[in-house]
Amino acid sequence: MQPWQAVIDVQEAQSVGIDAFALNVASTDTWSTNAIQYLFDAAAQYNNFKLFFSFDMIHFTHPSQFLGLIEQWHNHKSYYSHNGHPFVSTFYGARLSFGESSPSNGWQKHYREPLQAKGIWTYFVPAFSDAMGSPTGFTYAFPVIDGVMNWDGAWPYESDGQVDVSSASDQAYLTDTHTYSKTFMMAISPVQFKHMDHNQNWYRRGELNYATRIRQVLSLAPDFLEIVTWNDAGESHYFGKIWPDSIAGTNIQTYTDGYDHSGWQKLLPPFIKAYKAGIKDVSSLIPSDGKAVSGVFWYRPLLKSASCINDFMGKPRGWMNAEDNFNLVVLADSRASEYTINIYSGYDMLAWYRPVQGLNSWSIPGLRIGSQSIEIVDINGRVIASGKGTMTVIGDMSHGVCNYNYQVVGF
Repeated sequence: MQPWQAVIDVQEAQSVGIDAFALNVASTDTWSTNAIQYLFDAAAQYNNFKLFFSFDMIHFTHPSQFLGLIEQWHNHKSYYSHNGHPFVSTFYGARLSFGESSPSNGWQKHYREPLQAKGIWTYFVPAFSDAMGSPTGFTYAFPVIDGVMNWDGAWPYESDGQVDVSSASDQAYLTDTHTYSKTFMMAISPVQFKHMDHNQNWYRRGELNYATRIRQVLSLAPDFLEIVTWNDAGESHYFGKIWPDSIAGTNIQTYTDGYDHSGWQKLLPPFIKAYKAGIKDVSSLIPSDGKAVSGVFWYRPLLKSASCINDFMGKPRGWMNAEDNFNLVVLADSRASEYTINIYSGYDMLAWYRPVQGLNSWSIPGLRIGSQSIEIVDINGRVIASGKGTMTVIGDMSHGVCNYNYQVVGF
């Protein structure tokens, strides 16, 4: 990462209503600490934008490896605090005990106590969704935490089949943490597709996952909300820019080049506003840019029937859960009944709809080979919004990558 890239990331995230970045830290090498420095410098230019650390416990083996970063940055004006305590999270770590009798005791002795000895009392909300057992009873088993994030709840598991994501685990965590006067952080994400090697080749359903999670978040009203993610290109759930130097030396570029996801940002301002206000009714989600309608559609340019025999990794695990659908979310104002949405796939009309005020979502089967587009007209037949994908849908691949990433088009 370069300093100017950090500035753009902070600026763009704040412009759509995001309050803070969770910095997923997996290394203390110079490239990582430089990026941290650049991001804090950038955040300092935007008074209300904050940062906090989320330590990747797939890579770290002991808290002693990263405590120095907390000591260094927790007092920075851009470090996010909750009730006066620096906020800290993790990616996993619920099964690590660091030589103690339990994971909670391990985190207490090797994370909490060394920091407290230096007068640092963090607000600890780890993503311990790798814990054994159900969410019920989780908080009792982990008295070391102040809250928990349900990272894996953002998508269906591969083994769940061709189903929409459930919020049952989120509800269980929410109830369990609140029983002990602690907090819950929910995750929202559009998809998870990784295609890096034989061991990292999977697909966790996208389809209408994003819109489904919007409704679930507003219904459950969690204490915190984490959007997964701003820039994780490797798992294809990025909302922001992908900087080439951040994925150098990997094959991530082969399945992200030309796959701009910024269109997903279209839904964030009204959604975040409703979430912060405690509004549950999705009819309040109208365009934030003054337009009559706005939204986003997404589709996979490669049909799932493709054999992918020329990709040495083959199809991703979970590929059978994908659907060849045209996925669409439209935000409409109070005149919604006057508008008609026309969806075109392969140069033919695939479907048409009349929206209602607020959030509308459809996952339309029958995606066809060729171009993909949308046109919204008013009662007089005037086009008031439109969008067209930059990639056509193909039925198979003669070479290249078995790519289950999404083409995303905002309008």
